[in-house]
Amino acid sequence: MADPQALDEVVEFTSGLIRIDTTNRGGGDCRERPAAEYAAERLAGAGLEPRLLERTPGRTNVVARIPGTDPSADALLVHGHLDVVPAEAADWSVHPFSGEVRDGVVWGRGAVDMKNMDAMILAVVRSWARQGVRPRRDLVIAFTADEEASAEDGSGFLADDHPELFEGCTEGISESGAFTFHDGAGRQIYPIAAGERGTGWLKLTARGRAGHGSKVNEENAVTRLAAAVTRIGEHEWPLQLTPTVRAALTELAALYGIEPDFRDVDRLLEKLGPAAKLVEATVRNSANPTMLDAGYKVNVIPGEAVAHVDGRYLPGGEEEFTATLDRLTGPDVAWEFAHHEVALEAPVDARLFGLMRDAVREFAPEGHVVPYCMSGGTDAKQFSRLGITGYGFAPLKLPEGLDYQALFHGVDERVPVEALHFGVRVLDRFLRTA
Repeated sequence: MADPQALDEVVEFTSGLIRIDTTNRGGGDCRERPAAEYAAERLAGAGLEPRLLERTPGRTNVVARIPGTDPSADALLVHGHLDVVPAEAADWSVHPFSGEVRDGVVWGRGAVDMKNMDAMILAVVRSWARQGVRPRRDLVIAFTADEEASAEDGSGFLADDHPELFEGCTEGISESGAFTFHDGAGRQIYPIAAGERGTGWLKLTARGRAGHGSKVNEENAVTRLAAAVTRIGEHEWPLQLTPTVRAALTELAALYGIEPDFRDVDRLLEKLGPAAKLVEATVRNSANPTMLDAGYKVNVIPGEAVAHVDGRYLPGGEEEFTATLDRLTGPDVAWEFAHHEVALEAPVDARLFGLMRDAVREFAPEGHVVPYCMSGGTDAKQFSRLGITGYGFAPLKLPEGLDYQALFHGVDERVPVEALHFGVRVLDRFLRTA
């Protein structure tokens, strides 16, 4: 079991990493190197030999390998990203880069996404070094840059340019799984991610005839774009159940004593009540318009108008997604992928999933572990290029009333100290047996 020092260090490291501002504004505007050096120094203190790797100066990744006791076993990748999304200090109760520990809670940007998990990994590895523990299989530890944008300077760069560092890795774990979901009726559910929707960030471009704003213009680019954006925003995507989502619905239905009628999934979701939040975003593809850019003066009709759409598609759903976008945009609006990544599916009957389930149950015996599919995506997409099957497993035991999913990219992001202690214990238990 992780030693008492690990429980202190996970809080110290979470706070310390938060204080290092690694805001990723996109377009290359980020510098992860100070956080990478922080992590590498602590890995080196555990007797490891971390490598710092960059595609772009300042966009630094860290990779280290822990040899296992069974050389015939496949390796396991354990990864977390170092960058965070922007935060406006004026909106927060506590400065987002203070890393303040107040009333048993660590505050700041990255407290759940995902400097907490980075700190857990460091705390476990250092605890093992003090106790002389070695895992059964090789562990490859990776801290990445650029996850909150394109991942081109992070996991994409590592997978494409340094695949040798991940030799033998067949499975991996990272963020967004094994957290406490309170259903409002006394049940504690721990969803473990075994899938991700694909990423299809789109750029829509409408072209027309530029002219004076006072004149009749039936080739108005803004009008054409607005019509396409409205069609996309109002489109009702058809139901599509992947194996992971079907397994999630089956286990949730059993938990609530409901017959899982897949002929009427919307009705089934209604019966699940608050627990439906775990799956409702992953029973369909989606496309949400998010940005508009057109014109330069109120009395000038521009010749071009641009919109951006956050599209997500399920495993096996990309063909339907692209065909639907072709139809919804129409003949007057062109679209292209601004960023495009695969959807992922991982087996829920795999040995590794069972070990994750067992580790959570040991420290949360009152909890109900279920599989689920992430509505968004992680670095597991890029690492899948190397044949690595990814799961979301960053364990946290959270109190009722703290909405974990709302804290992602939200204001007043924070994590309880006790949640970090739970995470270290569960991660230690899992990694010893994996």
